[in-house]
Amino acid sequence: GALLVSERIDREELCGTLSPCSLSFEIVVENPLELYSGAVEIQDINDNDPVFPSSQARLEISESVAAGARFPLESAQDPDVGVNSLQTYQLSANPHFALDVQTRVDGSKYAELVLEKELDREEQRELHLVLTALDGGSPPRSAHVQIHIDVVDANDNAPVFNQSAYKASVRENTPSGTLVARISAYDLDDGPNGDIVYSFSSHTPAKVRELFALDSATGELRVKGQLDYEETKLYEIYLQAKDKGAVPGMAHCKVLVEVVDVNDNAPEVTVTSVYSPVPEDAAPGTVVALLSVTDLDSHDNGLILVQVSDVNDNAPKSSQDSYDVYVLENNVPGIPILNVSATDPDLGRNAHLSYTLLQGDPTVGHIFSINRENGTLYLLTSLDHEYQVEFSMMVQVQDSGSPPLATNVSVSVFVTDLNDNAPTVLYPHPNTTATYTDVVAPGTPAGHMITKVVAVDADAGYNAWISYTLLQATDPSLFSVGLHSGEIFTARQLREDEAPQHTLVILLKDHGEPVLSASATVSISVAEMVKEVFTDLTDMAPANDPRRHVTFYLILAVILVSAAFFITMLSVGIFKCYKWKQSKELFNSSRSTLYRTPGPFHHIDAVRGGFTPPNFYHQVYLTTDSRQSDLLCKKPFTPSPLGSRQSTMRNGEPGLYHQIVGTASRLPTPAE
Repeated sequence: GALLVSERIDREELCGTLSPCSLSFEIVVENPLELYSGAVEIQDINDNDPVFPSSQARLEISESVAAGARFPLESAQDPDVGVNSLQTYQLSANPHFALDVQTRVDGSKYAELVLEKELDREEQRELHLVLTALDGGSPPRSAHVQIHIDVVDANDNAPVFNQSAYKASVRENTPSGTLVARISAYDLDDGPNGDIVYSFSSHTPAKVRELFALDSATGELRVKGQLDYEETKLYEIYLQAKDKGAVPGMAHCKVLVEVVDVNDNAPEVTVTSVYSPVPEDAAPGTVVALLSVTDLDSHDNGLILVQVSDVNDNAPKSSQDSYDVYVLENNVPGIPILNVSATDPDLGRNAHLSYTLLQGDPTVGHIFSINRENGTLYLLTSLDHEYQVEFSMMVQVQDSGSPPLATNVSVSVFVTDLNDNAPTVLYPHPNTTATYTDVVAPGTPAGHMITKVVAVDADAGYNAWISYTLLQATDPSLFSVGLHSGEIFTARQLREDEAPQHTLVILLKDHGEPVLSASATVSISVAEMVKEVFTDLTDMAPANDPRRHVTFYLILAVILVSAAFFITMLSVGIFKCYKWKQSKELFNSSRSTLYRTPGPFHHIDAVRGGFTPPNFYHQVYLTTDSRQSDLLCKKPFTPSPLGSRQSTMRNGEPGLYHQIVGTASRLPTPAE
């Protein structure tokens, strides 16, 4: 007799909103036969969420609506009944609206928005709120709807000018259509309520409306008629801005327009009295006529001047008679290096000056150019200090009078040296295939000068000061190099067991910025080592060696070669002594050519006889530390390219450099 549920029961489907919800049934009992009636009440559970008709709602509310106004909202539906049905609404927090929940006669709930604080579209154009519907279940079910409120504009703001008064000035001959001023106003309202129209105020004089025009849309005030300073000097124009609302708002401003005088009136001369004729013996200061001069213009335009015509009686005058310009070599072509400045007290064309470069030296015109109008001197090519140190030219400044007057200005351009040349080794010659070996005997004491590295630097001053250091050597402890002389000395006494051949690499550096360098390789041999080799070979050869005769011949050949070398060196020494005497005599005869170069260098000039042509001129530069023996550079007497001077020295014989060194070591110290 148990009553069972055969399928899922949905109260909302069976009964809807009817409450209570029950199902009736009958039961038949047999043996004995009996009929029973029954009913089952279906109880509701909270199995349905409240539902809004749409997920969003939009309202349009004017900003002029007063506080307390109510706005009904769409209700949510909940198929559940009793406490599980819709019970209340909630509104998201906001400063303007509150929510009032009302109950209908059938017990359903609905909500209304209540305006608590008036809206202002200029402050906030729209609001976004969230309305929540809640049922009475446990836990409660809910639904949400987004409420979008558009604040409709009301014409509650009048136009406002960005400034109450504008000032402008125009010349009295200003053409029609010229912009005088641009006024600007703004309105916080929207749509037609915020559209602004500009116009003249009602009390603006008709004369002002004839002279000025105002654009109603842009606020531009322009000249319309012909202004006259002599008639009115200042205009005070009143303008207004008005919006397009049903009850338009209005604002006012004024524009002060000052008329600037121009010299549009000629002076008027009135002769009051004339005394004529004038006696030839009239004294200075005698009144000849009474004149009255008037001018309707003002200030300087009304000032009457009596002008004396100018004649070209003044020559141009330069700010200085000569200019010295210093230019670094290797310059960029086309740079300005000087501005020749001159003035002329005359007037008009008599004071108009032109500048010309006089072509005294034909090379100057190819290297320099001057601007005819402003006197700017330009350098057209790149200069080389080693080619030419100084340029002299004459600039002519001439006026445009008739006849023209001119002034000449001397300009000297000095080329300043840059360290753009590395030291060049003269001895030992770096590019020759022959090998020059200096000989030193065993037992030579410390401090003995063996040979000397000779080098030149085409630069000048400190850039040409060469220092010598020992970069590499077979035995670094055996030799030393003079820092400023390039002389190679023995650092200690030579022993019998020294190596027979020594190779020294000398590093040459100048004192420029940046430092440039070169290197020279010097070979030094010990002469007596040949005898020792012969003795060792003789002692080592066995008596019964079948090749002992071949060894003997080899040793004999070595002896003969050594003897020939000794005789040759002796002959060269005698020849050098002879030439040295000749050069000394020539030097004594030309001692009047001694002079000193600027900077830390002392140099003397000497003409070498016998080796070079008589027109070849040598400069021997000596450093402060080695005035007696330091040959640094040489230059030809006549100007020539740097390459020609260097090739002249490079092609000289090695013996020539030894003679230069020997001669330089006996030169007297130049006078300070």
